[in-house]
Amino acid sequence: MATGEPAPERESGPTALRIVLGAQLRRLREAAEISRADAGYAIRGSESKISRMELGRVGLKERDVSDLLTMYGMNDEDAKAKFLEMVRRSNSPGWWHRYTDLMPDWFQDYVGLEEAASRILTYETHFVPGLLQTEEYAMAISSHGRPELATPAVRRRVSLRMQRQKVLARPGAPRVWAVIDESVLHRPMGGRRVLRDQIDYLLSVTKDGPVTLQIIPFALSGYAAEGPFTMLRFSESDLPDIVYLEHLAGALYLDKLEELEIYSRAFDRLTVDAETPDRSRQLLTKMRADL
Repeated sequence: MATGEPAPERESGPTALRIVLGAQLRRLREAAEISRADAGYAIRGSESKISRMELGRVGLKERDVSDLLTMYGMNDEDAKAKFLEMVRRSNSPGWWHRYTDLMPDWFQDYVGLEEAASRILTYETHFVPGLLQTEEYAMAISSHGRPELATPAVRRRVSLRMQRQKVLARPGAPRVWAVIDESVLHRPMGGRRVLRDQIDYLLSVTKDGPVTLQIIPFALSGYAAEGPFTMLRFSESDLPDIVYLEHLAGALYLDKLEELEIYSRAFDRLTVDAETPDRSRQLLTKMRADL
């Protein structure tokens, strides 16, 4: 290459996990106030190599990551060992990754993916999507309808959900295209007042924010997709889409081409079956008046 830079490393494993780990490396580097150039020098590389690592665009080498973690001040050997184990997993060929609450606290997996995405396409059948929830609505869900009995763990979960929403206020925020089943708006999570405030918030973010919302009417509910899912798309041409599926025991990430095509077609069908964005806002306004 004319610049003297080495050829880019080939991608070698689970895209989603690499993006998550790269985002965490970036957060650690910035917290330590270390430049990309200095970090690159420490691992016998360049500033652009650090940039590619942090974007999840290249495979991660254990030795490089270990050196960077030391440089960034990660002195907890247990946390470091878990991070390096994730690096090993990220280099496994092909994947269908499942995680549970046994993951370390720093592994804010889906948050890292949201931060990296340029577009977020989401379909929900039971609740307002997490990025669009009010705090009281989120608390009603997380506390199983008993916010007065919420534990510290529940409150932390809700706090994290509120922090996630900051991604929509930053420069270059990802575009969010949400399709929700009409039943979501008739399910009084937290009571009538909480639902009314939630609808007010949806009307607000779909007016001027980077959010498009469509409502699937009861008559067409369940035809295009069997359950909720989120598809993340990235501006980098060499990063494929990722489908994210939650379940009671954790979540799944799908990045195989045939899987992505199935969910992409399903989302296209959902947007056709759903009311238009303008009509959906009219329905929200009517439901708000009836509460």
